[in-house]
Amino acid sequence: MRVAMIGAGYVGLVSGACFAAFGHYVTCVDKDPEKIEALRGGAIPIYEPGLSDMVAANMREGRLSFTTEVAASVQEADVVMIAVGTPSRRGDGHADLNYVFAAAREIANALTGFTVVVTKSTVPVGTGDEVERIIRQMRPNADVVVVSNPEFLREGAAIQDFKHPDRIVIGSDDERGWEVMAELYRPLYLNAAPLLQTSRRAAELIKYAANAFLATKITFINEIADLCEKVGADVKEVARGIGLDNRIGTKFLHPGPGFGGSCLPKDALALIKTAQDCDSPLRIVETVVAVNDVRKRAMARKVAAALGGSVRGKLIAVLGLTFKPNTDDVREAPSIAAITALQDMGARVRAYDPAGMEQAKKVIESVEYAAGPYECAEDADALVIVTEWEQFRALDLKLLHRLMARPIVVDLRKIYRTEEMARHGFVYLSVGTAIEQPQPLASPRMRIPAT
Repeated sequence: MRVAMIGAGYVGLVSGACFAAFGHYVTCVDKDPEKIEALRGGAIPIYEPGLSDMVAANMREGRLSFTTEVAASVQEADVVMIAVGTPSRRGDGHADLNYVFAAAREIANALTGFTVVVTKSTVPVGTGDEVERIIRQMRPNADVVVVSNPEFLREGAAIQDFKHPDRIVIGSDDERGWEVMAELYRPLYLNAAPLLQTSRRAAELIKYAANAFLATKITFINEIADLCEKVGADVKEVARGIGLDNRIGTKFLHPGPGFGGSCLPKDALALIKTAQDCDSPLRIVETVVAVNDVRKRAMARKVAAALGGSVRGKLIAVLGLTFKPNTDDVREAPSIAAITALQDMGARVRAYDPAGMEQAKKVIESVEYAAGPYECAEDADALVIVTEWEQFRALDLKLLHRLMARPIVVDLRKIYRTEEMARHGFVYLSVGTAIEQPQPLASPRMRIPAT
């Protein structure tokens, strides 16, 4: 089949490359000529493991191409997918659908023959109706079916998720749309991926509801972690105990500094706004968003507590800037709020992240950036682990202890064991555990130079 992917951002590029790997012929279209030129030259604008090799291989095979020309791509396509951004609208939190509707108008102008137009972008309920209205208003006789096919890709594991999905949701009120989409995804039949046929509006809501539920699980276990700290329980034991109940499940029950990224915060807020517009408020989701926002900045107070109540004039080393490992995405990342709060409290901040530093430089100021985790920790009064990158899971604790001005570690992802850190002489604070800690040193110790 021939596919035109309108938008060569995260969703469009990953989906386009994967469809091409299935054997379809895909053209990714984007308005940014510099991005298109870079993609043609093999430069991938996002960090996603395995994507660069997949794009290169399918370009060599002639199944994946890039262009700025919408009309020619749509005219040749059996399926046209809208995969443009839907950021939170400035001022009110609603999803900004300007890019989606602009794409619908350009598609309408170029339609020839029977075409399935798919909203791949995350959009509020009823967006597909408006896309269809725009197309039919501009081209009353167009033979077109508008389908909703939401994506469920995790940054850092997007290719695996695309090829081995939990489910493929296809929302269509026209049987022809379902048949075309089933053929598009036919290569996944061997993986027994369930194709869920729904109405278009149900498909749109499934995406938002899923993300809101995941955000709720994260926020729930974070609040349980806070309670564990007060009552002397270990949140990991609690999470395992409830997660083994198959009605609950173990995923998304890992305590941390709050959820971030390009999806959960934005989608939860958009769902709240949709519900308010329909006079059916979602009080649980509203609370989840409010609690998560407060939690991110509260992590700075945990660091201050480790230093006796104040970080003023102290050097704080931060490991991890992205909202999760294996991505360069710092949008709504807990690190940004925590660093800003630390700076507001008078701290100097030095940071390191394997992939996210260039993106972080665009959104936070007055931060020193280090070349690696040990350079970041040198002479620091406290080390804060914010993102659970693999290379942070097995740090040389002896070297770390020698390098730091004060041996204080605040682990917001709970990736180390308290006993292990104590054995190496660290004052160690994590989330969800209340264990007696030695008092932080009143003043920096003399550091022994590394040999």
